[in-house]
Amino acid sequence: MDYLFDKWEKIHEKFKNKHLLIFLDFDGTLAPIAETPAKAMLPQKTKVLLRQLSKNPKVKLAFISGRTAKDVKNKIGLKNAIYSGNHGLEIDGPRIKFKPVVSPRFRKIIEKIKDNLAAEASSFKGVLIEDKGISLSLHYRLAEKKDIPKIKTIFHEAVIAPLVENKIKIKFGKRVLEVMPPVDWDKGKIVLWLLARQVFASKDIPVLPIYIGDDVTDEDAFKALNKRGLTILVGKPKESCAQFYLKNPNEAMVFLKRLSAILSS
Repeated sequence: MDYLFDKWEKIHEKFKNKHLLIFLDFDGTLAPIAETPAKAMLPQKTKVLLRQLSKNPKVKLAFISGRTAKDVKNKIGLKNAIYSGNHGLEIDGPRIKFKPVVSPRFRKIIEKIKDNLAAEASSFKGVLIEDKGISLSLHYRLAEKKDIPKIKTIFHEAVIAPLVENKIKIKFGKRVLEVMPPVDWDKGKIVLWLLARQVFASKDIPVLPIYIGDDVTDEDAFKALNKRGLTILVGKPKESCAQFYLKNPNEAMVFLKRLSAILSS
């Protein structure tokens, strides 16, 4: 995987004479990772830059997050962007809105897992259980390193029965374990769906998808777009389906700033 700015002269030619569909993760990509999800904030300079990009007729912004669509929309605040939450299960944007109906049976499973986790993991400092309606997250970023194996064991014991029965799916992220509905849907599938929609809307003008993310859950999108557009991992270079990497959210903003300058010229 190449460092993106080392290949800039070659890469920036890709942006000419195209519409850009820019997919952006939130935590760890646009906003620095915070101690808790509630404390994550979008830097003001990033917010201004995103607003500038959103006004360019050649650009469509789509934010793809593990957060709820409502949460990430409140964090970013752009009216003419697409927000996809819960790893693609929710969508909110211009002329598009979808939130799956959660069956009472699935909610009962979620509630039972949540109760079990609360009872067993509450004794560990730094554990946060987040109920997102159609999913459940166990955050352990603030937990002591020595407790993490025990916390993971508690999680697996709480989910093993419904997981074996295909009543739930689980996802692994950065210091987070998640319980999801048992549907064949992820960030890769939602970006392909949104790309097809944008290609149709753009008619004869080519569309270049760009995906920037930092987490394990973004790998589905990197894989889906690998030969279709530009995929960028934010963070230390590692084994990934992304084509390029940037070191941190500040460099992601530099990339978007350069992109905005090219489009404006």
